[in-house]
Amino acid sequence: MRVTLDRLTKRFGTFTALHALSLTIEPGEFLVLLGPSGCGKTTALRMVAGLETVSEGAIQIGERDVTEVLPKYRDIAMVFQSYALYPHKTVAENIGYPLKLRRVPDPDRDQAVRQVAEQVRLDQLLDRYPRQLSGGQRQRVALARAIVRRPTVFLMDEPLSNLDAKLRVHMRAELKHMQHELGITTVYVTHDQVEAMTLAHRVAVLNNGRLQQLGTPREIYGDPANLFVAGFVGSPPMSFVDGALQSGRFVAPGADLAVGGSFDVRDAVLGIRAEDCQVVPRGAGKVRATVYSHELIGDHTLVMCQIGADSDASHTIAVKMDKAFEAEFGAEIDIDMAPAGLFIFDKKDGSRVRLPSA
Repeated sequence: MRVTLDRLTKRFGTFTALHALSLTIEPGEFLVLLGPSGCGKTTALRMVAGLETVSEGAIQIGERDVTEVLPKYRDIAMVFQSYALYPHKTVAENIGYPLKLRRVPDPDRDQAVRQVAEQVRLDQLLDRYPRQLSGGQRQRVALARAIVRRPTVFLMDEPLSNLDAKLRVHMRAELKHMQHELGITTVYVTHDQVEAMTLAHRVAVLNNGRLQQLGTPREIYGDPANLFVAGFVGSPPMSFVDGALQSGRFVAPGADLAVGGSFDVRDAVLGIRAEDCQVVPRGAGKVRATVYSHELIGDHTLVMCQIGADSDASHTIAVKMDKAFEAEFGAEIDIDMAPAGLFIFDKKDGSRVRLPSA
């Protein structure tokens, strides 16, 4: 089912939490609303659910305008960050309650509950009560209760936030597989960019109530629209260096790089991702630096390199190196950067300066 948001705006008194958000979520699409706390993503989700009134704009589910429709008539299922379980009902009863309200026969309801419980690893806990479960188990009950309904639209507000790291990885895979199998349009809210990148067909990045960029995870990561998106998406985050763009060259303490074109930007920011640069011997690279620290991550070593250490404008750049990399702290090195991996931004407004090769 297609979901359309047309210039959706939400005000709380004089404060505008969401500014004219326009999105079309295609049938069967998994769209993630990504951004920091307070960016308006949960407010947008709650407006789609009917839990918040709309100040301006409209919401359509399919061909129907639901802007003023009560939540129970929108045929949506929502998973909250809080569990919202019935404490006096067992896990099986909590999961099957939506089907009970629809008067689904007991045998069919029991079969559906067991099938969904197996998907979220709750099949051994169906007779327990919420008070007997861990936080992660309660969240899975809430997720299963939404899935068992087979609604036209799933709305999920950080449903994996209470799970431990290992189970979160498992549930990401399960969520993606289930959504693909069911083909149900899903809107998912998170501040975790790893979740967004691994789950979404498309990502809508929000900040301060405004849409910053809409695109596939590959587009968001590889072609960020502005300084905020570039710094928010990526692990480790993109490294930034303040400097100036002078006739197609980026100049900063310890750096003088040809980036192409003939642009002049007085307050420019150079961005580079860790995998697009490497540590090389002194004199063999484009940027002079020293080794600030390094960490063995497992399949690679993350090296933090300091440039401009002798000036008042020092910066650190993260570099991914082979797991066998070793160097003394403070060692003098150079950093070589792939031209295709260089991004330039105007510091004043965060806008992207499009280089000839970009």
